[in-house]
Amino acid sequence: MNLFEVLGHYNYWVFSILLMVGMYAVIARGNLIKKLVGLSIFQSAVFLMYISMDKVEGGTAPILQSGNPGQLYSNPLPQVLILTAIVVGVATLALGLAIVVRIHERYGTIEEQELLNAD
Repeated sequence: MNLFEVLGHYNYWVFSILLMVGMYAVIARGNLIKKLVGLSIFQSAVFLMYISMDKVEGGTAPILQSGNPGQLYSNPLPQVLILTAIVVGVATLALGLAIVVRIHERYGTIEEQELLNAD
């Protein structure tokens, strides 16, 4: 495998960068909103990885047609799972933001260290 083949898989490079950015935001930041944004970026990276791994070269939609017995088909299950995961991720993000709003109302801050010192 030469350098151009490795660099040709740009979707895996984007996945890796998004994964690292999301992980950094969750670990290194003390602001709860920034942590939620980091989790969302991390989750998007996982979605990209699943979709990238599902790609079948030369595959078509799984619609069976007569007269074409050797046709290569793509599996639609990963797309369905990712669609469900996106809905769950948006709902989880909305719940997290609602909890951050309640924390801000109660403690007057959304910085992690200040919240730890307050309790």
